[in-house]
Amino acid sequence: MLALVAFTAPLATVGSVAASLGADVAGRTWVLNSMGVGLGATLLTAGTLADDRGRRRVLVTGLLVLTGSSVVAAVAGATLTFVLARVAQGVGAAAVVAASLGLVAHWFESGPARAAASGVWGASVGGGIALGPLLASSLDRWASWREVYWLLAVASLSVAAAARAALEETRSHERRPLDVPGAGLLALSTTTFLAALVEGRSGWGRPVTLVLLGAAVLAGVALVLVERQVRFPMVDPALLRHGRFVAATAAGLATGAGIIGLLSFLPGFLALALAMAPTTAAVLFLAWSGTSVVLALLARRLPARWSGRAQLGGSLVVVALGQLALSGIAPGDSWTRFVPGLLVAGVGSGVLNAALGREAVASVPDGRGGMGSGANNTARYLGSSVGVTVVSVVVAAHAVPGSGAAGLVAGWNVAACVTAGLSLAGAVAVWATTVTDRRRAVTVADVAAGSAADPAR
Repeated sequence: MLALVAFTAPLATVGSVAASLGADVAGRTWVLNSMGVGLGATLLTAGTLADDRGRRRVLVTGLLVLTGSSVVAAVAGATLTFVLARVAQGVGAAAVVAASLGLVAHWFESGPARAAASGVWGASVGGGIALGPLLASSLDRWASWREVYWLLAVASLSVAAAARAALEETRSHERRPLDVPGAGLLALSTTTFLAALVEGRSGWGRPVTLVLLGAAVLAGVALVLVERQVRFPMVDPALLRHGRFVAATAAGLATGAGIIGLLSFLPGFLALALAMAPTTAAVLFLAWSGTSVVLALLARRLPARWSGRAQLGGSLVVVALGQLALSGIAPGDSWTRFVPGLLVAGVGSGVLNAALGREAVASVPDGRGGMGSGANNTARYLGSSVGVTVVSVVVAAHAVPGSGAAGLVAGWNVAACVTAGLSLAGAVAVWATTVTDRRRAVTVADVAAGSAADPAR
């Protein structure tokens, strides 16, 4: 929950932060997106380290990094300092997210107990998304935007102390050395790719954007080649042929690119297009995030015959319906126009968050829950960066000079439909893995039957 509070806090206070630090348009973009760079670059490595070096150790270290970086963000006097602090917050949050889900996988056996625990973990994701903008906007209104970072620092330090005192250390029964070349290339490829997405919003043909994209491609190719050669890769390439793992990863990517990408833009859109106060926008945000908390907790009561992949695909369809309901906005609409779509999307997101947490660890070998969490959440946060970029580009294409609020609204309506399409594409990808696995199972069964009938085969 603390990791998601940190991630979403600037959504409601970017104006105050930019004004205080003297940030220009590019600076505002980095204020909003810098934490995602740290998350995307280190989630998978953090999960691997948690499994092999100790999940409690990585969790506590992540909380301490989140504490220190929050203090730096609270006292920052320049945009660059604040942005670097936000990147460090992403690194700390990556360790917290990956290690915490790895601990859940270790503590709870597969079945009802793990389903319930994964629901609580998924609810904490929704809870953090709900609290971040609300806390930040409220504290900004009563004092300043800096107070939310002081609060994060105190809370993170408190949880770190509690974890250090109360938790026993756990690690995988199979100790594996860290894939240092793979970790370095992964960090380089994701960092340059995410930086290119941020810089690209100021011009896709700019030299800095092209250089970053080129570096991301080269590092990505090198990563694939290296991972095929090392004995202990961070992610076993064989998992990419495992339908359950591919389905969970595709669903995580679609979650980020779809609903998270769209709703990350919502507070700013409400302020610019509908002149809505940040606190009002944060309260409206609860219609989605608050609903997702409740449904994540209730997801364990879904019929046992609904498989994890059925829940992933079905909830993505529900999320897409909510996104479509968020289109068709008119410049004079009030906040009530957004409520039905946010509620529907919240229902789907709650089930989705619970299922993602469960499938992320169920789709990898025993003892590798941290790695599974890291891989799945890497896909989610990379997807969110892509989604935010898509929404920004679509809205900017319609919000031409002189169009005013009407241009922003028109862009939002198109973006809601585009991101709904990304959510549906994720549902199709999940369904495709189910069909592929069934066909493979039938083929294997046919070969086995033929061999039994004709021993010569």
